[in-house]
Amino acid sequence: MTKQQARLARVAVMQVTRLVKRRSVLAGLSVVAIAIGVAIVVGAVDAGSPRYIVFSGSPSAAPPQLYRIQSTGGGLQQITAGANAAVNPAFSPGGQRIAFTRLGVGIFTMNPDGTGLRRLTKGGRDSYPTWAPTGGRIAFVRPVKAQWRLFVLSTSGGTPHLLSKAPPSGRPSWTRAGLLTASGGDLLRIDPGTGRVLKYYGANVDAIWGLNTVALSPDLSKLTYIGARTPDPGDKECGEGPCQRFALFIESLTTKKKKPQLLVKDVGPATFSPDGGQLAYAGGGQLVLRSITSGSAHALATGTVTAATSAPPAWQPR
Repeated sequence: MTKQQARLARVAVMQVTRLVKRRSVLAGLSVVAIAIGVAIVVGAVDAGSPRYIVFSGSPSAAPPQLYRIQSTGGGLQQITAGANAAVNPAFSPGGQRIAFTRLGVGIFTMNPDGTGLRRLTKGGRDSYPTWAPTGGRIAFVRPVKAQWRLFVLSTSGGTPHLLSKAPPSGRPSWTRAGLLTASGGDLLRIDPGTGRVLKYYGANVDAIWGLNTVALSPDLSKLTYIGARTPDPGDKECGEGPCQRFALFIESLTTKKKKPQLLVKDVGPATFSPDGGQLAYAGGGQLVLRSITSGSAHALATGTVTAATSAPPAWQPR
């Protein structure tokens, strides 16, 4: 072999070696990408699986428990049990976990079928959990002296953090726009680290009855709440004077002048469907789905289970 041939052979070997190394790196990256893709799939609910609505209810005078039913009807299943009532369900952003309140005990999380139960707090009056968009934290309210105050807690546990700069708060909603809560008849955006008020929305929420019933549409264009309504003429059920009556109201957050509209009388608080086109609420002991556009409504068959009006249901995200 001549010197020229030897030099060409060495160059060829070097090029082959570089190519092998490059392909090895790419193969490694492909494996990592596949692993990441698998993790993403595992972390969210399968797009083809049925979506559930979780609500509080009871077939008798026993304390209400949580039930789930497919949003298309069918598949009714009790997912909690115990001597204390289970209320205030809230799905994690991916729909794979549920946070809820066990009255007199604290806040828990579980899988959508009721397995994997985990206790997060020990405050007997801790209420209205809501998940951060990342799924790593929840916010909730707890009484401090004579006021309901906002707290934030890691979903892995630990000590709840009081948002000391936040005003007294109602039911919070942790959205892609931030941590939102009703306070003083308005909707506020709160700094999830300090509680400092970042924005006033100028909403018009019933400041007495509505603060713990506010629900937000996925695109943050609307909210609903339960508020006092004008009694019907001749309403004498409470004696000489009319009883205090309530209704579900809806309000646009995109108009300059916020004016609530009465949707339906004498029902519980609502939750929005993942596409924002429907509402789910308890009314007359049934779980009702209502189209926001057309106003048409139908009940999902829940058998002997009476849906409770104490808190909004939770609709599993897509």
